[in-house]
Amino acid sequence: MGNQSKHPRCIEGYAIVSEDGMIAAATGIMPDSLKLDADQAFFEHGLDQVDVVVHGRHSHERHLGTHLRRRLIVTRQVFAIATDPSLENALLWNPAGASFEEAMDFFGTATGNVGIIGGTVVFELFLSRYDVFHLSRAPGVQLPGGRPVFAGVPARTPEEVLAAHGLEPRQEQILDAASGLAVVNWQRSATERRNPRSHSPALLDAYRSKPVIEHNKVSSC
Repeated sequence: MGNQSKHPRCIEGYAIVSEDGMIAAATGIMPDSLKLDADQAFFEHGLDQVDVVVHGRHSHERHLGTHLRRRLIVTRQVFAIATDPSLENALLWNPAGASFEEAMDFFGTATGNVGIIGGTVVFELFLSRYDVFHLSRAPGVQLPGGRPVFAGVPARTPEEVLAAHGLEPRQEQILDAASGLAVVNWQRSATERRNPRSHSPALLDAYRSKPVIEHNKVSSC
């Protein structure tokens, strides 16, 4: 039971969005207009500093050496925690069946640094837990009807969603002066400590809403 008191040192989110707050087109595919070299360099450098990357089944950074990163893949296709037979150094994790701490402990990195890279449901899952969220905006790009970074966008801006969950804009870093590409680092307010074990009940219900396929099932106990 001792590992129940262990929590990640730092949870960081990374996203680049269109001007209307989308991370992908309506098809779920990230368009080339969001694949900007300066942002990709910032993104990859950030992930080089983390111990575990967390993402959904269709969100993945594809660069040389990324198969070496340890990763949690959020999915309904397992009961709790399972090894991924198709990807080295990866675990499949259903948040409705096991806690994030249990999944991290399975990796032996219960107190490691974590990078959250999407998609929408995964970004939303950690809103109460981010220490930092790195939000880049692609100037001049609109993706009407696309996949939003958070539920409720574009009715609310991504910045409004982050602020509503206790994060504040701190440092802005210019990534490409010629295009106007910048990233804003949103940090948790000193008066708003992150909840180390809280996920949205509604999101957890979503992971319980469909029957699971129990292959390579691993006990979460």
